[in-house]
Amino acid sequence: MNALGRHLLLELFDCDSDAINNLEAVKGALIEAAKRAQATIVDVVFHEFNPFGISGVVVIAESHLSIHTWPEYRYAAVDIFSCGDTLQPEIAANYLVEQFGAERTSVVEMQRGMFLHASVPIVNKSAVAVS
Repeated sequence: MNALGRHLLLELFDCDSDAINNLEAVKGALIEAAKRAQATIVDVVFHEFNPFGISGVVVIAESHLSIHTWPEYRYAAVDIFSCGDTLQPEIAANYLVEQFGAERTSVVEMQRGMFLHASVPIVNKSAVAVS
């Protein structure tokens, strides 16, 4: 049985609080993680909270990468949702762990779009046509 997508849920603990509270650093890291994973970036939206914390999403043709940071707890929650066979979400995950200096991590992978009684075979392919 195939899934439509893979969803990595990252818990990043004991991060560098300055790194995860810097809007440009967080935004740049998620964009670079998407590029390293071979994703096709469609849009980028980030918001900096007062007094601290950042939320953001990098929308990719294959789905998305998202983050919310709690610098006061040195914690970041990251989602990497991917469809298709070319994206390499583990590369993005490893890059973000390194960039944010996470000393302790947890990664849970979920298969998304699992159909038990599909009338047609489910194929994990991206809808992106590359010419």
